[in-house]
Amino acid sequence: MTHQAELLSIFNSREPESLAEAFEQVLNKDQAAALLQIHPKTLQRMARQGIVPAFRIGDLWRFRASSLDQWLRSGLCSKSHSCR
Repeated sequence: MTHQAELLSIFNSREPESLAEAFEQVLNKDQAAALLQIHPKTLQRMARQGIVPAFRIGDLWRFRASSLDQWLRSGLCSKSHSCR
């Protein structure tokens, strides 16, 4: 059985609700920026620089709310700004 076939059998065997629970919804830059209360362009620049946890799907930046929360709680700061 190929890896793809294995994944499909796992997904097909799950109930729809448990499948939705398995995947955390991702935020676009506008949603994530609103959550962090910063401008979307600032967030996009921070993502490009690797300051905030993010990933790209095609040309679009995506963010997990849980990763952003963990990043904030850990006190990580960029090199160009001091932590307060």
